[in-house]
Amino acid sequence: MKMKRVIVGLSGGVDSSVAAYLLKQKDYDVIGLFMKNWHDESLTLSNECPRLEDSNDAMLVAEKLGIPYQTVDLSMEYKERIVDYMFDEYASGKTPNPDILCNREIKFDVFLKLALSLGADYVATGHYCQKDTVVNPDGKILHRLISGADTNKDQSYFLCQLTQDQLSKTLFPIGHLQKVEVREIARELNLVTAEKKDSQGLCFIGKVSLPEFLQQRLQTKNGDIIEIPFDFYKDKPAPKATISQSEKITYNPSDGETVGKHLGAHFFTIGQRKGLAVGGTSEPLFVIDTDVVKNIVYVGQGRDHPGLFRNALKVIHDDIHWVRNDMKIQLGEELEVKARIRYRQPLQKATLISQKEALYVVFEQQQSAITSGQFVAWYQGKELVGSGVIF
Repeated sequence: MKMKRVIVGLSGGVDSSVAAYLLKQKDYDVIGLFMKNWHDESLTLSNECPRLEDSNDAMLVAEKLGIPYQTVDLSMEYKERIVDYMFDEYASGKTPNPDILCNREIKFDVFLKLALSLGADYVATGHYCQKDTVVNPDGKILHRLISGADTNKDQSYFLCQLTQDQLSKTLFPIGHLQKVEVREIARELNLVTAEKKDSQGLCFIGKVSLPEFLQQRLQTKNGDIIEIPFDFYKDKPAPKATISQSEKITYNPSDGETVGKHLGAHFFTIGQRKGLAVGGTSEPLFVIDTDVVKNIVYVGQGRDHPGLFRNALKVIHDDIHWVRNDMKIQLGEELEVKARIRYRQPLQKATLISQKEALYVVFEQQQSAITSGQFVAWYQGKELVGSGVIF
C-alpha cells in the first residue's frame, strides 16, 4: 500500500520539528518545506526570529529525521496578501491580525496548493489544535476544528478562517500534546530546536518595531492626544448587553483635554498603553479610540476606564466565516456560544444574533478593547465553529 505523503511546514521551531517526527513514526512519507516569506531584515529587532537561522535549523532537523527538505519563496504572495492588506487596514484606522491572515492566505492556501501540486495528500503544521472527522445524519463528512489539549498554547483562534476543504487536507500532529511534552520529545531526539524560544511578532517576519514597519508606507503627521475624563460618561445610561452596545462612542475634541502629541493616529490601536509618551497622570493612559480622518488619538486613565468597555460587537455579513456551514444561523435566529476576541483570552459567554444589517455578538460580560479589524471567533464546547472580522 502506497504511503500517504505529508508536506510539513518546517519553520525552524520546535513544534513543527516534533510534528514532522511524529508523522514519520506513523509511516507517512514526510517532506519538510521551509517558506521564505520575508527578505527585509532591517526592521527586525536584534536577533529576533532571523530567517537564516530558522532556515538552517529546519534543514538540520530534516537531516536528523532523515526526510527530504526544500525551501520555497512565497515573499511575493506574502507581500500582496498580508503586508499590503495590513497597510491598508492601518491607514483606515483598523488593526488587522496578521497571524490569522497568514494562515488563511499563505499556509492553508498558497502553501497548501503548492503541496498538493507536489503530490501531497496532506499538509501539516505545528499548531496546538486538533481536528476530528464525523459523519452527520445525512451521510456528509464534517471536519471539526478542536481546541488544543494544552489550554495555555491552544492556537485554534489563529485558524478560525479555515474551510472544510482546507481542514480535510490538514494534519495537526502535536495538538493532543502539552508544550512540555513536545520539548521533551525534541530533547530525547537531540533536535537543534529543542530549547529554541518560541517565535514572536509578525507571522514570518519576527519581532519588529511596528511604527517603523508601518512608516515604510504610512506618512507621519502630528496630531493631538486628547484625554477623555470619567465625568464624560456620568450622564450616560448604564451599558446593557444589547446589540446597541456594538456601536462605538463618537468622541469630539471638546469632550476632553489635549495632553500630548503623536505622529499619526493610524499607528495606534484600541487598548494600547505604550508609545504615547505622555506622563504626569495618576494612572497609565490607554488608547480608547482613534480618528484617522481628524488625526486624533483619544485616551483614558486606567485599565478600568469606561471608554475601553463594550458588551457587543458586530460583523458585517461579507466578513462572516463559518468553519461549520451546517451550524450557520439564518436571519432572525440566535445561537448561544462562547467567544473570544484575542488569542489566549478565556472563552466568554455570548449570543450570536443574525439581523439584516449584520451579525451581532452580544457578550454576557463587558469586553475590554474591542477593536475594529480584529477577529472574533465563536465556539461550541471545544469546537471552533465560526469567526468574523470585527466591524
